[in-house]
Amino acid sequence: MNIEKYKIEEYNQQAKAKHVRKLESLVEDINNYHEVLEKLIDFQIAIPSWALGSGGTRFGRFPGGGEPRSLEEKIEDVGLLHALNQSSGAISLHIPWDVPKNYQSIKTLAAQYGLGFDAMNSNTFQDQPDQTFSYKFGSMQHVDAAVRKQAVQHNIEVIQHGIELGSKSLTVWLSDGSCFPGQLNFRKAFQRTLESLQEVYAALPADWKIFVEYKAFEPNFYSTTVGDWGQSLLYANKLGPKAYTLVDLGHHLPNANIEQIVSLLLMEGKLGGFHFNDSKYGDDDLTAGSIKPYQLFLIFNELIEGMDARKMNHATDLGWMIDASHNVKDPLEDLLQSVEAIMLAYAQALLVDRKALSAAQEDNDVAKAQEILQAAFRTDVRPLVAEARLRAGGALNPIELYRSLNVRGELIKERGSKTVATGL
Repeated sequence: MNIEKYKIEEYNQQAKAKHVRKLESLVEDINNYHEVLEKLIDFQIAIPSWALGSGGTRFGRFPGGGEPRSLEEKIEDVGLLHALNQSSGAISLHIPWDVPKNYQSIKTLAAQYGLGFDAMNSNTFQDQPDQTFSYKFGSMQHVDAAVRKQAVQHNIEVIQHGIELGSKSLTVWLSDGSCFPGQLNFRKAFQRTLESLQEVYAALPADWKIFVEYKAFEPNFYSTTVGDWGQSLLYANKLGPKAYTLVDLGHHLPNANIEQIVSLLLMEGKLGGFHFNDSKYGDDDLTAGSIKPYQLFLIFNELIEGMDARKMNHATDLGWMIDASHNVKDPLEDLLQSVEAIMLAYAQALLVDRKALSAAQEDNDVAKAQEILQAAFRTDVRPLVAEARLRAGGALNPIELYRSLNVRGELIKERGSKTVATGL
């Protein structure tokens, strides 16, 4: 399904007067308005192919109908999102769920929607029907060298798929670990994983990056071989200059100070990118900003401070991607909400008076520093983000237009009410 440009323009024309009134009131207090607006227009957040269908739990999955049945339909769905918000200009593929049958036709289809290909994602946390060895007791950490070789070869194949599509990075997330004390030799598991990753690293093209993702728990609940940012940083440092740590907001123990982690990784030049989501109890994969919007803002505050200190480009020097899964929402609405929340947090962080904040920090003026941050966070920047969308050709209110066009209903007519997206 395509959303014709004229429908977006018609909708914006009807909503523009109200939008302009809200925007004019906000702009009066923004000194660097045009600079902020340009940064918002440039900022793009990749959509993962596996988030386009209904998620689930270990106990059940409840598809909502009209889910994408193929890689082509996944690209079409991301194209829908990008048409509406103009901030979702890339798709991140997961192999073997998204193996292209014809690279050129897939690249052409993506280009028609204005999409590029973000990081490629490998899968050694599931057994596939045609694989020789099981990952039940790990993949890159496995005691059997043949299993480790199988996992390495899979990641190299993923790199080859990415080269054909124009991707420039590989994300490696491992479910390797142990469920019970004594099950695993921690040092040997780390060393075997490092040796496996070194083989994958050696296969990277010169202009590629590898992101080592970490996770505190699940599916192994005693130990995880890449369990936190320190372990990921160890791997990245040992691998070399093309290796970076990837931060997933849900992959932390409760109340972890993620903004401090981000700051230090940036300082070391080892922050590769983000998987955005939110959580209440653990790795809940909830809509970004739905539970902890202030934390998301604080993370962006550190990102902007650290990136500016290193003279980095906000839009291109880190990888930005959503990694969420929802069992009860329309997946496309959920993704629109996540992108909106990310853009709002980014916009709020762009409004922080950095000179005043630095002065307050140097003076140990704790109350003043808090006031500066909270003043930016409490600013309603929705009109500003909407204006950036408008200027880029998107909808002033993407979800409202999505619903008024009955997009999900049209997708169900086209694809059926019982379809289940490939992958998870």
